[in-house]
Amino acid sequence: MEILAGDMGGSNCRLALFNVDADGLKSLCETNFVSAEWDSLTTIIQKFVSDHSLNSAYACFGIAGPVNGRQCRVTSLPWLVDADELANKFSFKQVELINDLEANAWGINALAEEDFYLLNPGNRQIGGNGCIISAGTGLGEAGLYWDGHTFHPFASEGGHADFSPSNEVEFGLFQWLAKRYGHVSWERVVSGPGLVDIYQFLCELRGVQPNTIFEAADDQAAMISQLALQKTDSICEEALQLLIRCYAAEAGNHALKLMATGGVYIGGGIAPKIIQQLKQPHFIKTFCDKGRMSDLMQSMPVRIILNPKTALFGSALYLYQQQIDSCR
Repeated sequence: MEILAGDMGGSNCRLALFNVDADGLKSLCETNFVSAEWDSLTTIIQKFVSDHSLNSAYACFGIAGPVNGRQCRVTSLPWLVDADELANKFSFKQVELINDLEANAWGINALAEEDFYLLNPGNRQIGGNGCIISAGTGLGEAGLYWDGHTFHPFASEGGHADFSPSNEVEFGLFQWLAKRYGHVSWERVVSGPGLVDIYQFLCELRGVQPNTIFEAADDQAAMISQLALQKTDSICEEALQLLIRCYAAEAGNHALKLMATGGVYIGGGIAPKIIQQLKQPHFIKTFCDKGRMSDLMQSMPVRIILNPKTALFGSALYLYQQQIDSCR
């Protein structure tokens, strides 16, 4: 069957038409859109359908926000996506909306071994639940319930849970963010915008002026990462290391809460770009640093997802599975 699939995030919106059957996925056409350049998902779909002369009957969109019934309000954009409105406008027989991290979780089954980098081998013999956490424009989290035979992905908004500082600098960051935003979530720290805030906080804390290159950059988070990786700006280096420590800590929190002995997956746009830093021992050391549960954490396999199309695959696979289930 042909499925129009979408991965709609705060920065980018990917749409693709897949042919999906028991043998897997085959991409027929695909386009990437810059989300901020469009006023709604509807107009993006209209452009895609027009460009490719599509007449697909089925569609599923993974969206960066909580799905409430048949609607989803995008967290980082002023968009309300309504599945029934999309079905009416484009004459779809079926439209499904799922959280983008749930879509990522569904997409894991479509990946090959080379689409992962193994950070921690853990103990693959244990099995059990899995989880996924992805930092990009925001911080997404989802779970994979293991029923003894297969994984069942489910959504979470854990990235918006309270940030918990663990040392003096992080507590100072918490206070700085609280003055700016009120509620301080993990997403306020572990994300692209979070990296920018960390950098600005550290500049104030260390009594230095922001780098002039940073001030002029269109993508300030990317510039901070670049300067940090080049080791040409000590505050950028410190900012990136602080983000990484917090990323590892929250990944461990998420994995511990779900007993993710079946595998922990690190997704999103940030991880592949800083993979050399994540390979260093301090990421897994912080991930496992859970006191009496440290041995349990060490048993969890941890992988970085390298394929940026995972959520796109997952949206198509989710709807395909819905069709299979409805025929049983």
